[in-house]
Amino acid sequence: MLTTAGLFVLSSSGFKENAMQEKPTAGIVYLVPVPVAEGAAHTISPEVTEQTLHITHYFVENLRTARRFLKLLHPSINIDSLGFSEIDKHSGADIELFKKWLGEGHKIGIMSESGCPGVADPGSELVAVAHAMEASVVPLVGPSSILLALMASGFNGQSFCFRGYLPVKEPQRSKSLKDFEVVSIKEKQTQIFIETPYRNNLFLEDILKNCNNTTKVCIAQNITAPDAYIKTRTAANWKKDKPLLSKVPTVFLLLG
Repeated sequence: MLTTAGLFVLSSSGFKENAMQEKPTAGIVYLVPVPVAEGAAHTISPEVTEQTLHITHYFVENLRTARRFLKLLHPSINIDSLGFSEIDKHSGADIELFKKWLGEGHKIGIMSESGCPGVADPGSELVAVAHAMEASVVPLVGPSSILLALMASGFNGQSFCFRGYLPVKEPQRSKSLKDFEVVSIKEKQTQIFIETPYRNNLFLEDILKNCNNTTKVCIAQNITAPDAYIKTRTAANWKKDKPLLSKVPTVFLLLG
């Protein structure tokens, strides 16, 4: 795919000539959201269904999840005709391949295992490369468990901070919680965290152990699923009636 760069000028013969050489046009990058709960295809916008008909190459967090999702959207799609590159958990994405695909003018989708790519999931590094290459970047509408949890918490949505995963080891873990609670109290700022599902109960214990009794804590679990659990209580009230959390994706929010 080519585009003409520069101006056309008149030659001595009167015909227009291109004043500069032609250069390749970078492709288009689409950020493709995936349901945050199993089977919640209703949370995906029609635009995602439409655009994925035309995307030919994908960078994905999980190849199996990505292929299954595309088959769900388009049962008759020829999956084997598409190009896939899986983003390695340790070494990251194949940046050189991404540049090559962009330079060839392909429509490239970036897809995380669930939710929105680039938000608490891989993708931002690739998007930064796309901007450096002056490629178009198109975020598609879809579910983000972080924003959905914030909406449902009753906490301050004007000022909030997503902290991601806290340190696993002590004393750094407890110190981080206490420090972020101080920020929340001082700034009236909602603090948002996620945790590996098998640590959900341990993380709730850490929150209740380190935060003031008056601090409000929201647990938002398995958002958009039929068995979604979203409740906000003070730390003191959670201590009186502490739930046994399932090993499913959970967002924790606090407001001091």
